[in-house]
Order: sequence, then structure tokens, then C-alpha cells
Amino acid sequence: MSQRVVIDPITRIEGHLRVEIDVNENNVIGDALSSGTMIRGLEQILVGRDPRDAWAYVQRICGVCTTVHALASLRAVEDALDIRIPKNASLIRDIMNLTQYVHDHVVHFYHLHALDWVDVVSALSADPNETSQIAQSISSWPNSSPGYFRDVQNRLKSFVESGQLGIFSNAYWGHPAYKLPSAVNLLAVTHYLEALEWQKDIVKIHTIFGGKNPHPHYVVGGVASAIDINSDNAINTEKLNQVERLINKAIQVVEQMYIPDLMAIASFYKDWTYGKGIGNYMTFGDFAAPGKDIRDTDSYLFPSGVILNGDLSTVHEVSLTDPEHIQEFVDFTWLKYSDDKPGVGKHPWAGETTFDYTGPKSYKELDMTRPYTWNKAPRWKGHAVEVGPLARILVGYAKGVKEVKEVTDWAAGTLDVPLTALMSTLGRTAARGLETKLLVNRLKDTFNALVANIKAGDTVTFDKTKFDPSTWHRAGKTLQGVGWTEAPRGGLAHYIVIEDQKIKNYQAVVPSTWNASPRDLNGARGAYEAALIGTPMADPHQPLEVIRTIHSFDPCLACAVHLVDKEKREITQVNVIR
Repeated sequence: MSQRVVIDPITRIEGHLRVEIDVNENNVIGDALSSGTMIRGLEQILVGRDPRDAWAYVQRICGVCTTVHALASLRAVEDALDIRIPKNASLIRDIMNLTQYVHDHVVHFYHLHALDWVDVVSALSADPNETSQIAQSISSWPNSSPGYFRDVQNRLKSFVESGQLGIFSNAYWGHPAYKLPSAVNLLAVTHYLEALEWQKDIVKIHTIFGGKNPHPHYVVGGVASAIDINSDNAINTEKLNQVERLINKAIQVVEQMYIPDLMAIASFYKDWTYGKGIGNYMTFGDFAAPGKDIRDTDSYLFPSGVILNGDLSTVHEVSLTDPEHIQEFVDFTWLKYSDDKPGVGKHPWAGETTFDYTGPKSYKELDMTRPYTWNKAPRWKGHAVEVGPLARILVGYAKGVKEVKEVTDWAAGTLDVPLTALMSTLGRTAARGLETKLLVNRLKDTFNALVANIKAGDTVTFDKTKFDPSTWHRAGKTLQGVGWTEAPRGGLAHYIVIEDQKIKNYQAVVPSTWNASPRDLNGARGAYEAALIGTPMADPHQPLEVIRTIHSFDPCLACAVHLVDKEKREITQVNVIR
């Protein structure tokens, strides 16, 4: 006899997500449902507006993934209008995108996910001398003396002695699924606090090139920042030196703190092999060689492709413009299409965003035979797929990208696990760290390329040739474009249709929609749901194992859906567990 366990909301994510699991008599998850309990309607807001303004609106899809939505939107408009941007603009956009990656992944590891594996309370009983020895054995990170760790431990004790754990309260401390020795727990908690302090510095790069963070400024045709070495207000030598210092610090944080911590913690959880999920992985591809155009796909660090059933011997082509490749279905969602044909998906250029809530006014459990989420169900050639860091590492590895193969083989060798072990919850977490190791160095290379280009006399950051609508040579016709990027959470694509110089249709197909997809009429589960099946639980009423796997995707439901409750009525009773 199975029992239903409801987790609503899943916290330490962006947005609201509800997960329900059916646990059998052996405490193993037999089925799972995930529901996005918010609506996103920004596509409707964009209709009728100037396409050159779209980037500013779509940044508001999310409070975290701001710059990647802007980037995808710019690329969609520039694709529709056949605009090529200057080399400096390409380099600066990549620097901002890479900065977003490094910031996002470090924050995810320490502040959104690490505490699924690290027991804060256990750190109170650690021997600071032992923690210091471990820290110095795995890294040259400077803050590693016994006294330093003792000071941090005393700060933690003050939380507890005051009767509360502050930001560490309301969790499953002491859960039997925690495995780290107390000394390693103290090490991880210490770096949690250091990463919290550092993360506010790295985003200063956005403020230098984009004026502010979050929601930095962009412009169709280039970037908004001007370069003038002799000006106090433009990008000058002082600001470039500041960016270089921030990048060098980021490299130190990633290589001396993040990666050593990741590998140390992973070494205690190698037997946690759950969470593979559907085994289908997809990337749109991104990060052309520094200074290259986004259309130069052959130079991508992370190439595009699809892997089916975990078979790394074959990588299938993915086309964002082919209506048979990318389709979104709404059969199990609180959305509808105007032609109302069950089991028929729409390519995003023909996509619709029409609300059709048919769920209960109040519900205790989701009904999997009826619509149960606001998330659409995207499919590649009819297949449910997973997107994100693990997909990028696997596709890059399967396609033989040298840097990806080297870092992946290093990690598998260090942990003494086969490559297939990456197809798991732990592997998903490890993949995020591995690509950060690659991208923080790409950040430095891209910055160096920008400085070299400026020294060569090129200071152009904007091309106005096709900015004025009167210069759109195909004006009067219906134009359509697609802009893609590999956002930290996975493949992101914005689709735009322009008619009479205004937006006729706009659709954002976001990473968390792929991963949080509901079932389709073929019964295929989305990545979250599939990844939970078969996971044993120590205590179903303290579902730490569920949170581990869901957090490994780094859900961003704010990107997938937005909350609307015009009547301010209670929709559901929320039980905040973490």
C-alpha cells in the first residue's frame, strides 16, 4: 500500500514548485508529480511592442536569470533582422554571460544545494584542528588555520545558544542520509559563509559593463557601454583593471574552494547513485570562441545535440527552427491552444499563451489524469529531455570537445567512478562544478581578448546600421527569429515574430520548463518526475532525498511560470519544510 507525500513548496529554488510522491511499503518512490503553481504571462505583454525593447521586458521573467533572458531576446531580434554585432560587443556579452554562470553555480552549490549533503549542526562538534588539516590537504585556499575554523564554529554556536539557527533553521539536521564527518561539515559551512560574502563582488562586472545588477542594460546591435580609455565615464583602463581583479578572484574561489569542496563532499556520497531520470539529454549549444559570432557554431565550447537513452555513441542534431524538432504540448497543463487538438504540439513561432485553469479551488493531492501544472510540456521530436550542466557535459564529451573530456575524465578518475555514474543526482551536481571550472577560465580568456582588441585600436561596441526600423530591409513582411543560449540551468530559446515593425508573437522556452515538464499523452514523464522514481527514503516524512534530486536541477520556476491570484483566495495550504 503506497502513501502520498506532498512537498509544497520546494524551497531554496527560484519560484514555487510542488512535488508529490507515492512511496511504497519499502519506502521507495514509485511515482512522482511536479507542478508549477504559478503563471507566466510576459509573452502576452510583449505583443504589439517594439522588438528593440523586448530584452528589457523579458529580463523580468526572473530575478536571477536576468541577463540570459536579455541575451536570448537580443539574439532573437538580431536573427529576425539579420543584424551582426561588433567584436567588442560579442566579447562583452560573453563576459557578462560567463560572469552570470560563475556567480550562479557557486551560489547554487553553497547556498541552494550543499546543505542537502552538509549537516550544519554536526559542524558544532567538529575538531577545528582536524578541519584545518583536511582543508590544507585538499587546497591552498588561504583561510585554513585551526583558529579560523574555531572562530566560525563559535559563531555557529552563538546561533544555537540563542535558541535559533537563523538562516540554517527549519531543516532535517541529524537526518540519517547525512554522511559527512563533522570536520568536513565544518569546512563546508565555513565556505558557505565565505561564498556568501564573495558572491556580491563578482556581479560588479555586470555593473561595469551593463550599468547595474540585476537587470543590466543591453541594446539591439551591440552593448550599451562605450569604450574610451581617456574618459572617466566610459570603459577605461581603471574599470578594466577592476574587472581583471574580480576575474582573478573568481578563478581562485572556483579552483581553490568550490572544486576542492565539491570533490571532497562527493567522495563521501559515491554510493548515492539515484536520480538518473529519463536519460535523454539536450543542449542548444553556446560559447563560441572569444570574439566569434554566435552563428559560428563549430567553435562552441558546449556544442548542440541530443543524447537518447544515455547512449553517448550517437549525438543527434537539434534544430531550433524545424517545427518537427521543438514543440510544446499543453494536454496536462492549465493552458490551451485555440485549435484544441489533444496530443498536438506547437512550434514556438506558432505558440500560444492562453490561460485555462481547470484545477480545483483547493486540492490536497494532484490528479495525474487531469491538467496539474502551469508548465507546458516541451518535446524534442516527441521525446522528453533533460537540459542543464549534465546535458552540456555529456554532449560535449560525446562530441569529443577536448576541454570537456579532460575535466570529465579528471573528475571520474579522482572519484574512481565510471563515466556513467555522472547520470545521477550526484553527477548533475558535479557537472555544474566541472563546467564552472572550464568557464571561469574562459571568462579570463574572453577578457584578455577584449583588452587585446582594444589595444589594437578597435573601440566599437554598437552597430546602428539596422537599428532604425526604416532600415529593416525586409520591413513590411512577417519576420521571425530565434535567439538561443545555454543558460546556467540549461538550453534557453526565445522566439519572436515581427509584423509591421511590431511584435506579433513571442514565446520563451526556458530550461525549467523542459525539466519540470508534466507528462504528455504518451505517458512520458518530465525530468524531475522521472529522476525521483526508484529512490529509497530513510523517512518519507522528512523527504531529504527528494530535495537532493530536485535541487540538483537548480529549478527556476519563476522562469517557467509567474504567480497570478487576482482574488487573493487560498489556492493551497503550504507546508514550508526547508
